[in-house]
Amino acid sequence: MTSDVKPPVSKEDTFDRLEIRLGRVVEVALEPSAPKPSYRIVADFGKFGRRTTVGRFTRHAAAELQDQLILGVLNFPPRAIGAVLSDFLMLGVQYPKADSGEATFLTVAAAAKIGGKVF
Repeated sequence: MTSDVKPPVSKEDTFDRLEIRLGRVVEVALEPSAPKPSYRIVADFGKFGRRTTVGRFTRHAAAELQDQLILGVLNFPPRAIGAVLSDFLMLGVQYPKADSGEATFLTVAAAAKIGGKVF
């Protein structure tokens, strides 16, 4: 086992407190006010509404992100990124061979209900 793994935490005190939901990307545009190349992304989370984030998913063309199913954390406090108030965190992992922070998005293997909870 690698020593880089963080110490164990309780699922109930950590994961269960996060509101991670399935959304669909409905708008994507470059965000010029962001400190690093980023997109302003609007996603529809069904009964949880449309939410905006700014993320470094620019290794994907904007058209490639449009209509994608994505996973987002909805209950972090809003955060100003450039001139945009980001009100959800779009989940991703580092894009292969990209600079730190450049990401590819997490998605689901089958179509599921928009707004569905990750568990």
